[in-house]
Amino acid sequence: MLRRILLGIGVTAMVALGTNDALARKNKSKDGDPKPVFVEKVYDFGSIEEKKGAVSHDFVFTNEGDGNLLILNATAECGCTRPDYPKEPIAPGRKKSVKVTYNPAGRPGPFDKTVTLTTNASPRKIRLKIRGTVR
Repeated sequence: MLRRILLGIGVTAMVALGTNDALARKNKSKDGDPKPVFVEKVYDFGSIEEKKGAVSHDFVFTNEGDGNLLILNATAECGCTRPDYPKEPIAPGRKKSVKVTYNPAGRPGPFDKTVTLTTNASPRKIRLKIRGTVR
């Protein structure tokens, strides 16, 4: 009796998972694939003055795919660099930007920092770089 109940639960779970997987594939093909295309992925601030404070750059991109683009997360290497990114879905053809701010306080000399975006596009990871020299 117990064996039959467990077998029934297992079969039900497998059917449910298979159905969810098929629906996910169907929605994926229906929604299309996003394709973020950046104007640039590296920005050089050149020489910046520490006493003038933080500097920012907007990395502009367009979703050239046929599905909504989601930026799921953006992380920087250290606390001196802060990314600000769109949290809402980006429709095909829409132009947006990721703003990256660098705080040079107490960091004289050259810098080279990377911000990693995690998206629903392929490839899932996109790396943006800022560089320059603090004087």
